[in-house]
Amino acid sequence: MSLFDELVEALRILPGVGPKSAQRMAFSLLQRDREQGLAMAKTISTAMTEIGRCESCRNYCEGSACELCNDPRRNDTMLCVVEYPADIIAIESAGGFRGRYFVLHGHLSPIDGIGPGDLGLADLELQIKMQKFDEVILATNPTVEGEATAHYISQLLKPHVQVISRIAHGVPLGSELEYIDGGTIVHALQGRKSLT
Repeated sequence: MSLFDELVEALRILPGVGPKSAQRMAFSLLQRDREQGLAMAKTISTAMTEIGRCESCRNYCEGSACELCNDPRRNDTMLCVVEYPADIIAIESAGGFRGRYFVLHGHLSPIDGIGPGDLGLADLELQIKMQKFDEVILATNPTVEGEATAHYISQLLKPHVQVISRIAHGVPLGSELEYIDGGTIVHALQGRKSLT
């Protein structure tokens, strides 16, 4: 295999990048700006060796604790459990939550061989026992695996936490019911709130 072919194969590991896209990227790097290509390679190499996981929340960071865990202004009585670090970015961008996080780095999936030990649930349970959170919010994705993961975690934490909640799923703001799929409408009806 030529070095060019190796470069194309290396670029294909990125999500959504097929053979043709990888080939175009490789040509672009070689033809247009080799200096930026070398800078990108150096940044990738440094990131792969320097970025690890926060000891507390398991988010990606460069030290032993991430910026969010080091922020003394965060609410220490609430914990939000998410599947991936990207979920934290989405929640933080939306605003409105100032508590702590715990990142699972996946969801339960027996078919893929992913069990509780792979998600750091023993670490989560230990943290819950030590920290004494008033509420744990389960913000796993509204998929079959996400729901199963949320159910498993709620059973695991029930003896240790007074309030375990699940993020609401349902009709997006500004949408019209006639264009919403049935599953979303069912979730919205099941998660309805009283106005009185």
